[in-house]
Amino acid sequence: MPQNKIRLSGTNLERAADHNQRVTLHAIRVKGPLTRVDLAHITGLTPPAIANITKKLLSEGLIEEAGQKRGGRGQPATKLVINKTACYAIGVNIDRDHVTIVLVDFAGQTLARVSREIPFPSPEDVQSLYLRSIDNLIQEAGIDASALVGIGVAKPDDMGLVDLPGRPRDYDRWEDTDIAALFERPIALPIFIENDAAAAATGELQLGHGQKHPSFFYILITSGLGGSLVLDSTYFPGADGRSGEIGFLMVDDGAGGRDQLQNIVSLSGLTVELASAGMTLGDLFSHRASDPALTAIVERWIDRSVERLVDPLIAVNCLLNPGTILIGGRLPGPWVDQIALRLNRQLRQRAPHVPVLAPVSRAFLAEDAPAVGAAILPFSHFHLPKPTALWTTDVVEGAAT
Repeated sequence: MPQNKIRLSGTNLERAADHNQRVTLHAIRVKGPLTRVDLAHITGLTPPAIANITKKLLSEGLIEEAGQKRGGRGQPATKLVINKTACYAIGVNIDRDHVTIVLVDFAGQTLARVSREIPFPSPEDVQSLYLRSIDNLIQEAGIDASALVGIGVAKPDDMGLVDLPGRPRDYDRWEDTDIAALFERPIALPIFIENDAAAAATGELQLGHGQKHPSFFYILITSGLGGSLVLDSTYFPGADGRSGEIGFLMVDDGAGGRDQLQNIVSLSGLTVELASAGMTLGDLFSHRASDPALTAIVERWIDRSVERLVDPLIAVNCLLNPGTILIGGRLPGPWVDQIALRLNRQLRQRAPHVPVLAPVSRAFLAEDAPAVGAAILPFSHFHLPKPTALWTTDVVEGAAT
């Protein structure tokens, strides 16, 4: 097993200048409109530095002026905002029950989307949907394709290996699929691939509750169950990029045995319970959603899911001390709210010994969170702050951790 490599934290003027520009742009993106005085206060940079940086950002079209701040002495200060038309990106979420593609602007707003419910989509299904949709998405968004800066792709880890109900025998070929090759036509763009829960957490960090809670644990309920950890406004991948894998925890299955948590707390788990009553997951989003029989099944599944989630979340609180725990995914929002409400109640009852319990709530971004988060990846790469921005390329081999 290769030994860890530790990067040194030295930097140079070029790296520092790039980092300062990214930090300033990010501040305007999430807290704008801001004056240059505001920016100096937020970033800790000097007024002359802010003046130079904002001049460059304006010349590059990444920000724009938006009126003046009045009420003080002297000349009114000009407010700066992000230029949402500066660039655009595509976000793709591939999962075992659907494929969603979105086109977003630089502010993270979805301008066009397409989504298809496809049980266990194949690589060919994904590529076909993308090729059929990309021109229409660009046209619907009303943009020039040359303004696209990249494609982000979010998919579950081990997508073809996890044995969820209904998985085709040859589904493991996803593990050998060149994901980037699926999207290399018709437009050649940089492609960034990330775990779906990590992408959703990235979107939440940039556009949602992450602006108030710099440290949080994100739970993504999809066909499986994923998790992601954000610490001090930075996604923490873990040593092997597998942090937050809450779905693989073993829990009581309610029948005297043990099972993976994601086989219960997931849309796949809910699908099994619906099928026993002759219903499908699609009924959740149709006119049958108010059917008392369907509601009763969902209520039982929520109760069962909450019961299985309590102990893992006690461990999350004890080991990680997040500021909040956020739940996202493809469930209707009111049901996510019910899960959060019942989890908060159960955690208070069963964990009075825990020093601090983070509140559980619904994530800000809706069911497209992984796709929107994936679309943020190109923006992050080219324009937004990166934890390693000031690291040198020198490494120390085999250093102790």
